Amino acid sequence: MVGRALRSSEMGQALLPKRLALPIFASDPLSSVAYATQEILVVLTLGGLAYVHFTPWIAVAVVALMTVVVLSYQQVVRAYPSGGGSYEVVSANLGESAGLVVGAALMVDYVMTVAVSVASGVDNIISAVPQLHAQRVPMALGFVALLAVVNLRGVRESGRAFAAPTYLFVSGVFIMIATGLFRYLAGDAPVAESASYGIRPQEGDAQLAGVALVLLVLRAFSNGCTALTGVEAISNGVPAFRKPKSHNAAVTLAAMGLIAVTLFVGVTTLAIVSKVHIADDACRLTGLGQDCSAYQQRTVIAQIAAAVFGGERSAGFYYVQAATALVLVLAANTAFNGFPLLSSVLAQRRYLPRQLHSRGDRLAFSNGIVALAVTAGLLLWGFEASVTALIHLYILGVFTSFTLSQTGMVRHWNQVLSTGGDPALRRRRRVARVINVVGAVFTGLVLMVVLFTKFLDGAWLAVLAAGVLWLLMRAIRGHYDRTAAELTSTDPHADLTSPSRVLAVVLVSNVHKPTLRALAYARASKPDRLEALTVAVDHEETRALEDQWQRLGIDVPLKVLDSPYREVTRPVVDHVRSLSRESPRDILGVYIPEYVVGRWWENLLHNQSALRIKARLRFTPGVLVISVPWQLISSVRADRHGARAPGSVRRGEPPR
Repeated sequence: MVGRALRSSEMGQALLPKRLALPIFASDPLSSVAYATQEILVVLTLGGLAYVHFTPWIAVAVVALMTVVVLSYQQVVRAYPSGGGSYEVVSANLGESAGLVVGAALMVDYVMTVAVSVASGVDNIISAVPQLHAQRVPMALGFVALLAVVNLRGVRESGRAFAAPTYLFVSGVFIMIATGLFRYLAGDAPVAESASYGIRPQEGDAQLAGVALVLLVLRAFSNGCTALTGVEAISNGVPAFRKPKSHNAAVTLAAMGLIAVTLFVGVTTLAIVSKVHIADDACRLTGLGQDCSAYQQRTVIAQIAAAVFGGERSAGFYYVQAATALVLVLAANTAFNGFPLLSSVLAQRRYLPRQLHSRGDRLAFSNGIVALAVTAGLLLWGFEASVTALIHLYILGVFTSFTLSQTGMVRHWNQVLSTGGDPALRRRRRVARVINVVGAVFTGLVLMVVLFTKFLDGAWLAVLAAGVLWLLMRAIRGHYDRTAAELTSTDPHADLTSPSRVLAVVLVSNVHKPTLRALAYARASKPDRLEALTVAVDHEETRALEDQWQRLGIDVPLKVLDSPYREVTRPVVDHVRSLSRESPRDILGVYIPEYVVGRWWENLLHNQSALRIKARLRFTPGVLVISVPWQLISSVRADRHGARAPGSVRRGEPPR
């Protein structure tokens, strides 16, 4: 499934041209137009249809914010082309603690991106085929697994797989917008299936005014800001672009912003023109008089497609729904690229386990991909793949990243401008600083709005998760720092001093080939003192062992430990530790014969005492535990008939 392994020297072949980088890093913001308008309308209809007229103004605010954010991140990719994006900017300019806040917030947001995108994609599939409603969670988990497998094949391969669906979605929505606007200008405006719904406000017939109205509009705006998710992914993935990396990343970012704004404005305009009415609990609020448990209202984009192309059985409707569902699922791919890259940077700086910095056989950060898939899968399972339930945990992290990164860029330009330089270059830098100042102010205000309007609805979970992750990363870094300090040699010459003596102890349970091999290996190490050690659990067996030892003339003293409670582990460990205490400057090697088996169930029948003894002795200073393997026939056969080294199948190695 993953494909053959790639050499490290093939890394250059995995770099992306702009046409593949766009669907890989921008599929999330491009696809968010499928639900951003819907999220605005869902909130506004809480107060009744009278407040839907705020939709165009909220859309204008979202477009203005997206423009500012795109321009701001173009400065980021040019100033910090090494990857790491917002985390790199904030760490360099505002300190490591602030950088970790961004890192934790972005990692939580990437997980949410996968969960919300996949859940929204499943929603659109159900809009076309309502009979699949009961299979919502299995479908969502299956899509997450599929995305993980495709990404494990490598960045370039995932780009090729996901490029066509993304471009099909963009072209399909453009055609839908053009067709709908043409019909509107021709006097035949499309009419949505929900245009006649008279949605009752949740607060009865009371009219909202003052603070309540402001809160409603702000909440709708914060929901519409989901259109901005994923914008920062390109700044994290600059190293994946072909040279010139910064230029190509900036061009891709601009193209993404232009396409996303056009699609968002077009879908919102058609939603207003076709009079789409949508609510969280549409069955109850509209008074349809049917079994609400079986009712599933179609998404906004599904209603628009049906209205524009002539009904739910039209080819255009199915094309748009199929493309939308596919691209929404694939939008999670933005996170599957951003999360592993960010976790790799954090792992390189010892804030996450080092395994997350390692590339897999296909030169992708495999451990990060698997970690993201598992976490997002658990989230989808826990929230039953509900977009409504998940959306409140969304976008808080990304606006935290936006705000802090733009603030960091302002400080970056201040430091750069303080050094003087070419006047023309200084003018360009001042313009860049102004852009980042505006970006920091706008995104900071939106962050406060999002936090205020979504906190009690579930955003507190995202804040809690980011806080726990921040503390965990600090703890991991502290552990790595303490370990490094503990392992650093202050006097290499003293540490290289040879031990005064080398003692060897061979554990004996019976006189057979594994025991004799362990004795031979121990002798080969030329210890100053060698003894065999056994435990008298059964006195008759022990006497038989001593007789056989003498009869064979083995010139190694056999020491017998008494065990009144029939234990094996404790007498051995106590004896070895007593030897170590007697001569602290000596090195004591304990040789343990072990069976190597070929079947998993054979491990249950052998080596249990050896495992317990090794586990205890590992904590004893000055004691080396040496396993002496004896391969049983089953292990040899297993090795000959199919056992391979890890990755050998993908490397094409023949069986040994």
